[in-house]
Amino acid sequence: MDEVASIAAEPRVNCGKGPARRLRAAERVPAVIYGGNGEPVTVSVGLREIAREIHRPGFFSRLYDLSVNGEKLRVLPRDVQLDPVTDIPVHVDFLRFQSGQKITVSVPVSFREHEASPGLKRGGVLNVVRHEIELVCQVESIPEGIEFDLTGREIGDSLHISDVTLPEGVTPLVTDRDFTVATVAAPTVRKEEEAAAQAEAEAAAEALEAGEEGEEVAEGEGEGEAPVETEPKAEKKEGKKEE
Repeated sequence: MDEVASIAAEPRVNCGKGPARRLRAAERVPAVIYGGNGEPVTVSVGLREIAREIHRPGFFSRLYDLSVNGEKLRVLPRDVQLDPVTDIPVHVDFLRFQSGQKITVSVPVSFREHEASPGLKRGGVLNVVRHEIELVCQVESIPEGIEFDLTGREIGDSLHISDVTLPEGVTPLVTDRDFTVATVAAPTVRKEEEAAAQAEAEAAAEALEAGEEGEEVAEGEGEGEAPVETEPKAEKKEGKKEE
């Protein structure tokens, strides 16, 4: 991790709900720096600057230099609280950098060589099971991401954590199984078309069967029975009884 981005921060003296509300009204976000050998430090950072960084991939696996009163503190983002309605960051936690310290961090997953996958060429769909992988590593050895090669992957193939070589000193948090990261699945559209075609064929067969049964009933109707004649009803008017 060669490049370390800088974020301007200001010391925060007053803590509590009231001062925090005033900071947010001034488009600043309360934050705290903890861990390492020092005491927790309360600061604030610019809303727009921190919001831009949060929406960049790999925010929680990227080191930053916080400039506080001319002093640079190297930190790693550990938690962000968002407003439940607006999704605007309302508080940020940073972990103070300490060389050699091992931490658990979530690293984003990416894929390459899509055009070299026969399964994807035939219309298959890449189904990503894990968009991030939790890794255990030293702070200074955090990889920016884990990239998987799709070369030669057919429909029905799975990509596991064992299919990628992790940097030295970096291990997955889950070690009791070779967990799945992604699969190359059959195209959903094709499955829907096949299901619709099958349903249509079954409906046509049922209709044909029902039509044949109706014809048999019509042909055999009244066999072996003499026709029954019915006398037309004559309209009779009873005259007056002769006395």
